[in-house]
Amino acid sequence: MPWFWRGLREGVVTTPYPKQSDPYADAFPAAVAVREDAPAITAEAAEGLCPTGAITADPASRTARVDRGRCILCGHCTRGRPDVFSLAHGAESAVTGRSSLTVPQLEETDEALAATRRELARRTGAFRRSLHIRHVDAGSDGSEEWEILALLNPVYDIHRLGMFFTASPRHADVLLVTGAAARGMAAPLRRTYEATAQPVVVIAAGTDACSGGIYGDSYATHDDGIRDVVDVDIWVPGSPPSPFSLLHALLLATGRLSASGKEAEA
Repeated sequence: MPWFWRGLREGVVTTPYPKQSDPYADAFPAAVAVREDAPAITAEAAEGLCPTGAITADPASRTARVDRGRCILCGHCTRGRPDVFSLAHGAESAVTGRSSLTVPQLEETDEALAATRRELARRTGAFRRSLHIRHVDAGSDGSEEWEILALLNPVYDIHRLGMFFTASPRHADVLLVTGAAARGMAAPLRRTYEATAQPVVVIAAGTDACSGGIYGDSYATHDDGIRDVVDVDIWVPGSPPSPFSLLHALLLATGRLSASGKEAEA
């Protein structure tokens, strides 16, 4: 009975996203960005700012670049060089190409990224309003799993969008993979991928899955995340990514978001 009165008192808590914007999602600091007015920085100074090697600088132009696929959001760069780096707000951080995780982006990649989006839309057009997800832990530290679990609570409630988790890859449309691609999980991950009906969308969820993160290039993990084991379609940076970022990736997988981030027509 107390839950009944609490429900009446608090009203609807489910986010209106993606039909409408969500203030929390819009304000969430999901990534690191390079300031537009950033001064030049040497390659040596840039490399010393990041424990995972996510920051580089062009030797000629001395322009800083951040690989969000390697960034663990420790904040060391924004504290050490606030004149160069800042937190980028907005949880829609998932992308359809690994190169898009590097900012500032290179203009010559735009055409290739557009082609990638068109191909993904062609493959996933049948999913739309019904999506079954198989989560695979390929050596996670557990942080991403808490965010994935949140997708099922009343705030995010992905069931309202026709999205469901399944225990069998044979019933799945999407593989949501977390973890740094531990070598012991390479064969199970590959078998899961091969058991999933085609077309299947693979989402690399979190920095560890995108690049190996802080565990990358070790005896226990693959050097570049899960893409050494399976083909990845959507990349979600963050350590861990927020539930909104994961939801954004799932909406991209179904073709329900346009390239501008707005909900596409049914």
